[in-house]
Amino acid sequence: LESDKASMEVPSPGAGVVQEIAVKAGDKVAEGALILVLASASASAAAPLAAPAPVAAPAPVAAPAPVAAAPVVAAAAPAPAPVALKPSPAAPAGGDDGDDGDEDGDDGFDKAYAGPGVRKLARELGVELGRVAGSGRKGRITPEDLKAWVKTALATGSGSGSGSGVAGFSWPQMPAIDFAKFGPVEQAPLSRIRKLSAANLHRSWLHVPHVTQFEDVDITELEAFRKAQADEAQKRGLKLTPLALVMKAVAAALRDFPDFNASLDATGENLIVKKYWHLGVAVDTPNGLVVPVIRDVDQKGLWAIAKELGEKSVAAREGKLLPKDFQGATFTISSLGGIGGTAFTPIVNAPEVGILGVSRSSLKPVWQDGQFVPRLMLPLSLSYDHRVIDGAYACRFIVHLAGLLGDLRKLLL
Repeated sequence: LESDKASMEVPSPGAGVVQEIAVKAGDKVAEGALILVLASASASAAAPLAAPAPVAAPAPVAAPAPVAAAPVVAAAAPAPAPVALKPSPAAPAGGDDGDDGDEDGDDGFDKAYAGPGVRKLARELGVELGRVAGSGRKGRITPEDLKAWVKTALATGSGSGSGSGVAGFSWPQMPAIDFAKFGPVEQAPLSRIRKLSAANLHRSWLHVPHVTQFEDVDITELEAFRKAQADEAQKRGLKLTPLALVMKAVAAALRDFPDFNASLDATGENLIVKKYWHLGVAVDTPNGLVVPVIRDVDQKGLWAIAKELGEKSVAAREGKLLPKDFQGATFTISSLGGIGGTAFTPIVNAPEVGILGVSRSSLKPVWQDGQFVPRLMLPLSLSYDHRVIDGAYACRFIVHLAGLLGDLRKLLL
């Protein structure tokens, strides 16, 4: 019998043959409920009796596996006689050898000896309880056993998972649902780009502890400067977008905050600080999101950045980028300003440790010199790997970046 906080065995009072099981896994039982009918070896004529609930659980409890089958006697009894099953006071509270309610029976829970709290924790972590050795009474798995196993699995990379998870874990799979029974459906296969993106994003989400820092940047002067270059841009046959200016400022900020231009090594114990500044730029295409890389942004002028950004964006939408065009980025920028939105939380493009989300700018009243004045504000969302970057460092980075975008003259310093 199992409740929300405890589980207990209901031992058989004697040898015999189980004639009938009156409950099934998942049923709720109350005190006095019949559990099963047992024909004893002595074939004594006894009337069916209800089994009282265990003392430790007077309220109705779930009964995943009330009783294990008793040994069958060699000689058949002439007249089966039902016998009452009474829980033994010596039964260990919190034990459960039977089914845990999982119908598939392939997750390692059925053979495990653990209480509900440990089972719940194991499910949340995706750990197969059958792989964990218990140190408690009668081999019972304790929370400490589970935590120790997880630490060992993470440290050694041991364990195997049937799902898409990290070493030592088997992540629970999403159930298969027949959506057609609810209404008309249409199946559309994912493009190759979307499949690759899904795998990369999922891996990054599982391995990287994400934190996002937000900031509104006053780009009133920056936008005025950009518009003032319209004639020159037309002569060059280019389009100077706000993103090109953001890229130039980001490259300068990465020089001043080198930890954002780094990656963890394979051991996770060393930081590889890169001495080059290549920026990945997320581009929306008909087949999905791609991230071409603009190399050496710190060494290029605005016109060169604008030219390469335009060329690679067109090539991405036409599917003409080469594998080398996606490699070597040290930091990524994802701009949704052309579509809308006020803020979002971009996923770090591991092994990078940071990504900047850019949303749509808008006019807002800002208090200056004793009055509210209209200013063009640009929302930024900085997601980062908390294993490498702490909150204070990230906050200083985005404030520094805001200062560069607010006054482009600082890029010359």
